[in-house]
Amino acid sequence: MNLKKIAGFAAAEEIKDNQIIGLGTGSTTHYFIEKVGMKIKEENIEVMGIPTSYQSFLLAKQWKIPVTTLDEHDIDIAVDGADEIDPDFNLIKGGGAAHTLEKIVDYSANELIIIADDSKLVDKLGKFPVPLEIISESVKPVFSAIHDMGGKPKIRIAKYKDGPVISDKGNFIIDAKFEKIDNPIQLEKDLNSIPGVIENGIFSQMVDKVILGTNDGVKVLK
Repeated sequence: MNLKKIAGFAAAEEIKDNQIIGLGTGSTTHYFIEKVGMKIKEENIEVMGIPTSYQSFLLAKQWKIPVTTLDEHDIDIAVDGADEIDPDFNLIKGGGAAHTLEKIVDYSANELIIIADDSKLVDKLGKFPVPLEIISESVKPVFSAIHDMGGKPKIRIAKYKDGPVISDKGNFIIDAKFEKIDNPIQLEKDLNSIPGVIENGIFSQMVDKVILGTNDGVKVLK
């Protein structure tokens, strides 16, 4: 049973005619975008998507979803994935290195739905490292600041090219491991206060609904 597909397809049923949709990035949102494309063809609805990465842009084009920008339209609903979800719906995101634009789009939406399989639920954030997008010249001072905060940072290395992962905007991605994250809201603010950090992967106080794929079917948390 493909739990990611279950969640992604269920979220697509939330989409209504004439909506502007924030299109998240990742393996679960892949299925959401696919299903939205199917709805456009089968139900003849008219929607437009605002992609959060080249991945979601190319998927939208593949499924013939018209795309637009935040400059042109406000977002009715955004659907995105997560690497971790705590009981207060705080998230860690950024496994796909797209968290900066994801956060901009998700924050701008009137409603944010997070889709995931139920393995992403955690009692407390921190099993997954916190991704940060940083400018390349700031590696040393950013690492120093994160060490002072009790974290263990490392540059994310690419799998199919030599050297570091480069974001869609041309910046470095680093991953900071914290033994425990007792206050994700404060840590999100503290990380973004470090000069050189563009954005970090903690998403706090943003989520309206979580749609989970489970072995028992779809589970909705509000």
